Amino acid sequence: MNETVPYLGQTLSLLTAVIWAFAVILFKKSGETVHPIALNLFKNLLAIVLFLPTLWMAGEPLVRQIPGSEYLLFIFSGILGIAIGDTCFFKSLNRLGAGWSAIVACMYSPFMIGMSFICLGEKLTPVQVAGVLLILSSVLLTIHLKGSERIKRNDLLWGIFWGVIATAVMAIGVVMIKPLLEEAPLLWAVEVRLVGGFVSLALITLLFPSGRRAITTLFSIRSWTYTVTGSFMGAYLAMLAWLGGMKFTQVSLASALNQTSTIFIFVFAAVFLHEPITLRRTTAILLAVCGALLIFLG
Repeated sequence: MNETVPYLGQTLSLLTAVIWAFAVILFKKSGETVHPIALNLFKNLLAIVLFLPTLWMAGEPLVRQIPGSEYLLFIFSGILGIAIGDTCFFKSLNRLGAGWSAIVACMYSPFMIGMSFICLGEKLTPVQVAGVLLILSSVLLTIHLKGSERIKRNDLLWGIFWGVIATAVMAIGVVMIKPLLEEAPLLWAVEVRLVGGFVSLALITLLFPSGRRAITTLFSIRSWTYTVTGSFMGAYLAMLAWLGGMKFTQVSLASALNQTSTIFIFVFAAVFLHEPITLRRTTAILLAVCGALLIFLG
């Protein structure tokens, strides 16, 4: 806890939700012309460059004296969560739009507790099980969209598919390094995962002609402002605020406040992207947020 600034951790956690929500809107606008792989590469490269001086100012070393196997775990975690997970998230965002993709992204919570139960032996409480059921209900509402939502059936199914894959691999990537995070500095862990995700995705992209063509979409002048601003806010500012929230308040409370990003995305999508506000969409949002809160606080 921070005794000099009251509610600093809670404020930073809520600020994380607002920053990330606005970044998602910018990513959606950028995704209209920039390929998901290209957007992910740029986002990660910018974050790597910005976190290097941040590490130095925080007095944290770039290289730590730890076993090579632990380095490999952090790198592989970055490959899963950042290279694969974020790319799939951007593909889902392009298909579903900001509002519905935010609901599907709430599947991260069930995947996290499921993987923690399987791999770490953590126990599930009845409240958490209820939270999982609420989130699953919200996703089921997205599957049965009506024509008024203006989403093609093909885009809907593929959007949900990519969103579920994204949340699953992100959860696996976090759970596999969770025991190591108790000893590792968070800024250092973020940087290593970013490097692992960026290098692996860059190598795979450069190997295929289609990947090289995807990179050329970055040079679209029309989307450059969205791409740069969204990457700065989503990959750097939101991450710093998230780390601060985790440091200065209880993890469960910080996680619950972070989850309000779903509500902010819903509101921002209506205001800036003119996505419709319907009863079905509002119900799904409320179910997803309540479910996530039950999981984190249960």
